[in-house]
Amino acid sequence: MFSGIVEETAKVVAIERELENVHFTLTCSFVDELKIDQSVAHNGVCLTVVSIDNGNYVVTAMKDTLDRSNLGRLNVGDCVNVERSMMMNGRLDGHIVQGHVDQTAECVDIKDAEGSWYFTFKYKFDKEMAMRGYMTVDKGSVTVNGVSLTVCNPTDDSFQVAIIPYTYEHTNFHTFQVGSVVNIEFDIIGKYLSRMMHFNS
Repeated sequence: MFSGIVEETAKVVAIERELENVHFTLTCSFVDELKIDQSVAHNGVCLTVVSIDNGNYVVTAMKDTLDRSNLGRLNVGDCVNVERSMMMNGRLDGHIVQGHVDQTAECVDIKDAEGSWYFTFKYKFDKEMAMRGYMTVDKGSVTVNGVSLTVCNPTDDSFQVAIIPYTYEHTNFHTFQVGSVVNIEFDIIGKYLSRMMHFNS
């Protein structure tokens, strides 16, 4: 489980394909603190550390993960947002994030707000899935590439988020352009509430 408070970005240094799996080799400042079998979120996707060597670590993504996320689009040299799993003895600064990406979205607009930025993302709308909580609500939470954010101006198939300079500089938001594909995870609490309402109807 994660909070959506990204620690830093990790750089992809190698990509190896093995059948339908992809092994990503990355480096970041806390490699020496990692352990084999530890969970780390990469652009919001929970992956398990399978190898650590010489300042690098390796995680493996299977086909379903690659299909649901933007990890299959990564190239050597790209930076991904990383967060180690949450410690349960402190404050929850973001919101409850599982690291199970629901789908991807496309950046369709970026507006300069005189020091901050407004990013608009559009995703494939499915009414049945929306009724199960796979949607955004005004002032609700959403995770974009692993970053916990507050939703504004939601529609059936889009939402907007405001990005402050710190988040812009310390995550991969500064690399986004119109057309960039990002991972999104809808709020798990909303999914549970939708499910409970289904049984009460």
